[in-house]
Amino acid sequence: MSTTQRIALIFTIIGAINWGLIGFFQFNLVAAIFGDNTILSRIIYGLVGIAGLINLGLLFKPNEEVEHSPEARTTK
Repeated sequence: MSTTQRIALIFTIIGAINWGLIGFFQFNLVAAIFGDNTILSRIIYGLVGIAGLINLGLLFKPNEEVEHSPEARTTK
């Protein structure tokens, strides 16, 4: 996983936590920290959205553990 993907994953997790707080407690952490509908909060929302798009690529990336490897064949 590249550094860009790791940073994107961090932003995606922050967004998921924020959505969880909104859904369960009606508390918007980003708005509480940076203000409601300020330029800074809009930048954070934008970064989380871009991070989600970057992480979308992880969905289609082949798993390194499941890659085709030569299987041991037994002979009789």
